[in-house]
Amino acid sequence: MSDQEVILSEHIGETLPAAIGRTAHDRLFVLTDETTLRLCWPLVEGLPCMAGARMITIGATDEHKTLESLAHVWRSLQEGGATRHSLMVCLGGGMVTDLGGFAASTFKRGMAYINVPTTLLAMVDAAVGGKTGINFGGLKNEVGVFNCARTVILDAGFLRTLDGANLRSGYAEMLKHGLISDATTWAELLRFDLDRIDYTALGRMVAASVAVKERIVREDPLEQGLRKALNLGHTVGHAFESLALSENRTVLHGYAVAWGLVCELYLSARRLGFPKERLRQTLAFVKENYGTFAFGCNRYDTLYELMTHDKKNTAGRVNFTLLSDIGELHIDQTATREEITDMLDFYREA
Repeated sequence: MSDQEVILSEHIGETLPAAIGRTAHDRLFVLTDETTLRLCWPLVEGLPCMAGARMITIGATDEHKTLESLAHVWRSLQEGGATRHSLMVCLGGGMVTDLGGFAASTFKRGMAYINVPTTLLAMVDAAVGGKTGINFGGLKNEVGVFNCARTVILDAGFLRTLDGANLRSGYAEMLKHGLISDATTWAELLRFDLDRIDYTALGRMVAASVAVKERIVREDPLEQGLRKALNLGHTVGHAFESLALSENRTVLHGYAVAWGLVCELYLSARRLGFPKERLRQTLAFVKENYGTFAFGCNRYDTLYELMTHDKKNTAGRVNFTLLSDIGELHIDQTATREEITDMLDFYREA
């Protein structure tokens, strides 16, 4: 998997044309969803580098991260005369960068693409690191490939287009990065006021968060070892997401991850002695900012079954990334059915 260039930008009008200019191409395509077409495309539409660009738009939200949307993008590329020497700019949140990256990586066996993430979640997670894919068969990110964008442009100006819920969604991945890095970063994240956003401070924290992921991805690009640390909170979080999707009450990815962090830190405390006071502080922050995910004990079997489908599993065992303390990682940790039931009990009672 090739390296990708990650650019922290303060002037998208300069960085985007430069990135496009560095990537030789015969045709330029821009992928948006219905929301970013309305809110974000106008910020770059007038740039000379966009003259003649062919627009492709898909439905917004994770419900459209589907094979049908992927086929629509492939079809649009085909009808637009795309070749393996063409270039796609994915302008949007994590759904757009995941699906667009997959479409570009597979069309004509692969064309180049650039990610311009417009949500906090995409900036600190989805757009960086080369994971692409779609949901399939009721499961999150079930089909995809590892293939990095040529360039990822992180411009905090796009964050001002976000509502509070989408800011919190991305912030959950930053909280995860804090937990797997160091106590100072984690404590700073817990102190940040998500009701009164300091965008200057947030931009600095985004850069630090992306640096954590970049370092890990550089050491383990194909998730054979260390990169599994980035899955903290995701085994349970993806199960919550899939359950919500099946019940037509879609939740934002970051909210599911935040709830998953609470569950997996509890499992960490039970299995590896993760400090209970740090669990309590994290739980309080998540409860205040993300609320709770409601489910009854009659959904335990479904949640367990969803966890068994997680891509990190081996030999049918449910696999977790756990912590003995902040920054002290333990990958490939398994848990029994009884431990998972206890974990879900804790979450519902807490």
